[in-house]
Amino acid sequence: MSSRTGGRTRHAVVGTGARAEMFVRALVRDHADTAELVAFADVNQARMDAHNRWLGELGHAPVPTYRADEFAAMLAKERVDTVLVTTVDATHDEYIVAALHAGCDVVSEKPMTVDAPRCRRILDAVAETGRHVTVAFNYRYNPLHEQLRRLLAASAVDEIGSVHFEWLLDVRHGADYFRRWHRDKANSGGLMVHKASHHFDLVNWWLDATPVEVYAAGRLFFYGDAGRRHGYARDYARAHDAPAAADDPFALRMAEHPRLRELYLDAEAEDGYHRDQNVFAPGVTIEDDMAVLARYSTGATMTYHLTAYAPWEGYRVMVNGSRGRLELEVVESEFVSPQAAGALKGAALHGTEAAAEGGSATLTLRPYWQPPQRIEVEGYTRQGHGGADARMTQVLFGGATDPLHRAATARDGALALLTGLAANRSFETGQAVRVGDLLSLP
Repeated sequence: MSSRTGGRTRHAVVGTGARAEMFVRALVRDHADTAELVAFADVNQARMDAHNRWLGELGHAPVPTYRADEFAAMLAKERVDTVLVTTVDATHDEYIVAALHAGCDVVSEKPMTVDAPRCRRILDAVAETGRHVTVAFNYRYNPLHEQLRRLLAASAVDEIGSVHFEWLLDVRHGADYFRRWHRDKANSGGLMVHKASHHFDLVNWWLDATPVEVYAAGRLFFYGDAGRRHGYARDYARAHDAPAAADDPFALRMAEHPRLRELYLDAEAEDGYHRDQNVFAPGVTIEDDMAVLARYSTGATMTYHLTAYAPWEGYRVMVNGSRGRLELEVVESEFVSPQAAGALKGAALHGTEAAAEGGSATLTLRPYWQPPQRIEVEGYTRQGHGGADARMTQVLFGGATDPLHRAATARDGALALLTGLAANRSFETGQAVRVGDLLSLP
């Protein structure tokens, strides 16, 4: 069905919210010699028009736009080789499966999907068509995470007994999941799926193992109706033009950010989507404080905690082995300034700019009977998820070779998803959940 232009792979993007911007920029600015952007598809014409205008800023001609219900026609008419799926998480499977059956490969933003039936549908389509799905787990490409993987593969701590993993989203970044469509678990699967699938994939990759059983506890402690108990709640539905939001540090001020205004505020008339909902308003069905205990196929265990209302942003990973311990600590922002609280992390771009506040990263090996060893890591930067975005797109679009073979398959996407789904089930039942009971994988 598809054909390449001058040896370049033809790409179409479905879903033109902020998450698409990193991929679009990589295609037209960084890898134009090997990849070509040929079309956009979305439910909202205004958002596609915004991306086309931004293409002009990059010196690229606008590309054809298609309504979402014209997706199949777009694939055929534009002779698409690879589809980039950056839509609302719950709709990923629709476009992935359609693209595979049309003879295209797919790159999907994480999570690959949000529940087991949709996941099964994707895996079946991969098997039926022989096409490929790559899940954009960009954290695999972070130089810190790469070095940790290399050390573990080289038996730096020998046999791994346990992993302790804490992830902190600060009250700027964490709050943003409670303003937009992510706040409804039907759309996103909750933070155990939408956010933590990144982290669960890293553990699967680091351990070279698969999750077997998960026990978890989670609740909505800070946002939603809980905000009234803590004294943070204001009485408004969405921030724009709401007097009660004027001095609310949790309010997103889209009118002050040109790209957010164009992408969302100016596009509201078409679909009624409000990007700036009150994080303490009713209707939040996801958790903001989650603890997980997982057991893996190797016998190792993981304790994981995700907090979405922290005063600083970053994470800690500790790997305990039979010959010592590896410790990674990353501070992405030391605090949230009042001036930055009403904006987004990295302004309007998805993970492409560092926060204004200070940060740091340390990787330490602590072998038995020896002093700790600080491991220096080349290539780490505070921009673009530690430099991971550029490294990932170089492999996806630029034809770069990758000795670590990090491109995550549909099976990898399923395994990361299943840890989160098992955690969600455990939230509901209070019981440990066997991963294989949710979805059986070979």
